[in-house]
Amino acid sequence: MAVVNTIADLAAWLGWYVVPFILILSLIVSIHELGHYLVGRWCGVKIDAFSLGFGPELWARVDSRGTRWRVGALPLGGYVKFHGDANVASVADGAEADPSVDRRLTLAGQPLRNRAAIVAAGPIANFLLAFVIFTGMFMAFGRVEHVARIGRVEANSPAAAAGFQAGDVVKSINGQPIDSFEALQESTLMSTGLPMSFVVDRQGRDVDLTATPRITVVDQGVFGKRRMGHLGLASSADRSDARVERCGPLTCGAWGAAQEWFIVKATGTYIVGIFAGRESTDQMSGLIGAAQMAGEMAKISFWELFSLAAWFSVSVGLMNLLPVPLLDGGHLAFYAFEGLRGRPLSERAQEIGLRIGIALVALLVVFTTSHDILRLVTNGN
Repeated sequence: MAVVNTIADLAAWLGWYVVPFILILSLIVSIHELGHYLVGRWCGVKIDAFSLGFGPELWARVDSRGTRWRVGALPLGGYVKFHGDANVASVADGAEADPSVDRRLTLAGQPLRNRAAIVAAGPIANFLLAFVIFTGMFMAFGRVEHVARIGRVEANSPAAAAGFQAGDVVKSINGQPIDSFEALQESTLMSTGLPMSFVVDRQGRDVDLTATPRITVVDQGVFGKRRMGHLGLASSADRSDARVERCGPLTCGAWGAAQEWFIVKATGTYIVGIFAGRESTDQMSGLIGAAQMAGEMAKISFWELFSLAAWFSVSVGLMNLLPVPLLDGGHLAFYAFEGLRGRPLSERAQEIGLRIGIALVALLVVFTTSHDILRLVTNGN
């Protein structure tokens, strides 16, 4: 009976955590690589292989253009192999010295602007995927917003010290208009402990207030501990201050873009905060943490999982733009140097950069995975 229960628990774990994670990862990776593929073809580059996953082939076929479409046994990524590349990292194989290879069909043989466009197309495709998902969900469900009216001020909080009062309506933060309590929360959560200037409407007159959110560590279970700004404000409980907003395609698109921009800003704020000493690396998660998030969202609903896929897609796009050799941003950095110098970096320099990039990515994977495992042990999961 114990063996049966163990097998059942394993099956449930696979069903709730591994399968949803693989599904959204496969969606994100396939769209990313499709961006490289489509722009590469548009520029006239021959594509030797398009792979979803690594390792031994589970399925493959060759199309009329000679591209091998394959599914690998390890569904933890994917790649597009351009003609003339020595490996899936798009390192040229010396095709310029091989008279049998038409350089016009290779990535290395393209003009600088084409190479940059092909490389940048992957992250851009991730941003477009997130935009489509967010826009589609807003069109399907709309969004619930609350008037930026203060319903309650916590005692001994930064908001109380700043002079906030119940009934105040927040009009702007740091000079930026605020049209909902949700926008107020977003601005506060992204605060890294710096003073914020508020303008509130208090019984028909504008009042200027300054408050510094207190950084608190919030335990979000499987999502880990998060450092967040806390003012001590609660929204109004009056039903008339809540509204369900519907939108047409243009407005929903604007909302989708705003949601995506919020993720970009939050990520950038966090990274800057790490280097400034205001944030901690304990908020970083790896594949295990991402699988947990996917599982928890899948338990709530398919739409929550779909929304998480959009968040992950933005994160993947941003990560790939980091100027680290091996990632798309590393290739773009090499191209930027080439544009400034008028000639490419030497093969030796690119090789050294690639090795450094591999080491950095490997260290990041080890660090985030060990952090995920430690969090699992600490939480007793």
